[in-house]
Amino acid sequence: MSRKALCLSAAAVAAAAVTAIPTGAFGGASARTAGSHTVVLKNVRFHPSTLSIGRGESVKWVWEDASTEHNSSEHNVTFHGFHSRTMTRGSYTVRFTQRGTFNYSCTIHASEGMKGKVVVH
Repeated sequence: MSRKALCLSAAAVAAAAVTAIPTGAFGGASARTAGSHTVVLKNVRFHPSTLSIGRGESVKWVWEDASTEHNSSEHNVTFHGFHSRTMTRGSYTVRFTQRGTFNYSCTIHASEGMKGKVVVH
Protein backbone atom coordinates (compact mmCIF):
# COMPACT_ATOMS: atom_id res chain seq x y z
CA MET A 1 0.00 0.00 0.00
CA SER A 2 1.38 3.40 -0.91
CA ARG A 3 2.03 6.04 1.73
CA LYS A 4 -0.77 8.26 0.32
CA ALA A 5 -3.30 5.38 0.37
CA LEU A 6 -2.26 4.50 3.93
CA CYS A 7 -2.82 8.11 5.10
CA LEU A 8 -6.23 8.28 3.42
CA SER A 9 -7.23 4.95 4.96
CA ALA A 10 -6.17 6.11 8.45
CA ALA A 11 -8.12 9.37 8.01
CA ALA A 12 -11.26 7.44 7.02
CA VAL A 13 -10.99 5.18 10.09
CA ALA A 14 -10.52 8.21 12.39
CA ALA A 15 -13.54 10.00 10.88
CA ALA A 16 -15.71 6.90 11.35
CA ALA A 17 -14.61 6.57 14.98
CA VAL A 18 -15.49 10.19 15.79
CA THR A 19 -19.00 9.88 14.34
CA ALA A 20 -19.59 6.73 16.39
CA ILE A 21 -18.95 8.47 19.74
CA PRO A 22 -22.23 9.31 21.54
CA THR A 23 -22.94 13.02 22.08
CA GLY A 24 -22.88 12.70 25.89
CA ALA A 25 -19.45 11.08 25.92
CA PHE A 26 -17.71 14.43 26.25
CA GLY A 27 -19.45 15.17 29.58
CA GLY A 28 -21.65 18.21 29.25
CA ALA A 29 -22.63 18.05 25.61
CA SER A 30 -26.30 18.91 25.27
CA ALA A 31 -28.91 20.06 22.78
CA ARG A 32 -27.92 23.66 23.60
CA THR A 33 -24.89 24.97 21.77
CA ALA A 34 -21.95 25.30 24.15
CA GLY A 35 -21.53 28.90 25.23
CA SER A 36 -25.03 29.93 24.24
CA HIS A 37 -27.90 30.63 26.63
CA THR A 38 -31.54 31.63 26.08
CA VAL A 39 -33.77 34.03 28.01
CA VAL A 40 -37.46 34.06 27.09
CA LEU A 41 -39.57 37.23 27.29
CA LYS A 42 -42.99 35.99 28.43
CA ASN A 43 -45.76 37.19 30.76
CA VAL A 44 -43.98 40.56 31.18
CA ARG A 45 -40.93 38.80 32.67
CA PHE A 46 -37.52 37.53 31.64
CA HIS A 47 -37.21 33.74 32.12
CA PRO A 48 -34.78 33.18 33.81
CA SER A 49 -34.38 36.60 35.36
CA THR A 50 -30.81 35.88 36.53
CA LEU A 51 -28.33 34.00 34.40
CA SER A 52 -24.72 33.01 35.22
CA ILE A 53 -22.47 32.45 32.23
CA GLY A 54 -18.80 32.19 31.34
CA ARG A 55 -16.81 35.00 29.71
CA GLY A 56 -17.11 34.77 25.93
CA GLU A 57 -20.52 33.10 26.00
CA SER A 58 -23.67 34.52 24.38
CA VAL A 59 -27.19 35.18 25.58
CA LYS A 60 -30.12 35.16 23.18
CA TRP A 61 -33.35 36.86 24.26
CA VAL A 62 -36.41 35.40 22.51
CA TRP A 63 -39.77 37.21 22.38
CA GLU A 64 -42.64 34.82 23.23
CA ASP A 65 -45.02 37.20 25.00
CA ALA A 66 -48.59 37.54 23.76
CA SER A 67 -50.40 40.84 24.00
CA THR A 68 -53.17 41.13 26.59
CA GLU A 69 -55.63 43.93 27.10
CA HIS A 70 -53.56 45.20 30.04
CA ASN A 71 -50.03 44.70 28.72
CA SER A 72 -48.34 45.39 25.43
CA SER A 73 -46.35 42.54 23.91
CA GLU A 74 -43.73 45.09 22.82
CA HIS A 75 -40.52 44.71 24.77
CA ASN A 76 -36.86 45.63 24.59
CA VAL A 77 -33.69 44.50 26.33
CA THR A 78 -31.79 47.52 27.62
CA PHE A 79 -28.38 47.54 29.33
CA HIS A 80 -26.26 50.54 30.21
CA GLY A 81 -24.67 51.34 26.88
CA PHE A 82 -26.59 49.09 24.49
CA HIS A 83 -30.12 47.90 23.78
CA SER A 84 -32.30 45.91 21.43
CA ARG A 85 -34.99 47.40 19.27
CA THR A 86 -38.49 47.48 20.76
CA MET A 87 -40.32 44.59 19.10
CA THR A 88 -43.12 42.04 19.49
CA ARG A 89 -41.29 38.99 18.13
CA GLY A 90 -37.85 37.90 17.15
CA SER A 91 -34.62 37.66 19.11
CA TYR A 92 -31.61 39.67 20.26
CA THR A 93 -28.19 38.18 21.01
CA VAL A 94 -25.24 39.60 22.97
CA ARG A 95 -21.82 37.99 23.42
CA PHE A 96 -20.29 38.90 26.79
CA THR A 97 -16.52 39.33 26.55
CA GLN A 98 -15.90 40.87 29.98
CA ARG A 99 -16.56 39.60 33.49
CA GLY A 100 -19.06 41.41 35.66
CA THR A 101 -22.71 41.78 36.54
CA PHE A 102 -24.90 43.27 33.83
CA ASN A 103 -28.35 44.47 34.90
CA TYR A 104 -30.94 44.99 32.20
CA SER A 105 -34.64 45.74 31.83
CA CYS A 106 -37.47 46.27 29.39
CA THR A 107 -37.82 50.05 29.58
CA ILE A 108 -41.53 49.77 28.78
CA HIS A 109 -42.29 47.37 31.67
CA ALA A 110 -39.49 48.01 34.20
CA SER A 111 -41.98 49.52 36.66
CA GLU A 112 -43.87 46.20 36.49
CA GLY A 113 -40.73 44.28 37.42
CA MET A 114 -39.47 43.27 33.98
CA LYS A 115 -35.80 43.28 34.94
CA GLY A 116 -32.97 40.80 34.65
CA LYS A 117 -29.30 40.22 35.31
CA VAL A 118 -26.43 38.42 33.56
CA VAL A 119 -23.48 37.46 35.76
CA VAL A 120 -20.36 36.76 33.70
CA HIS A 121 -17.61 34.67 35.35
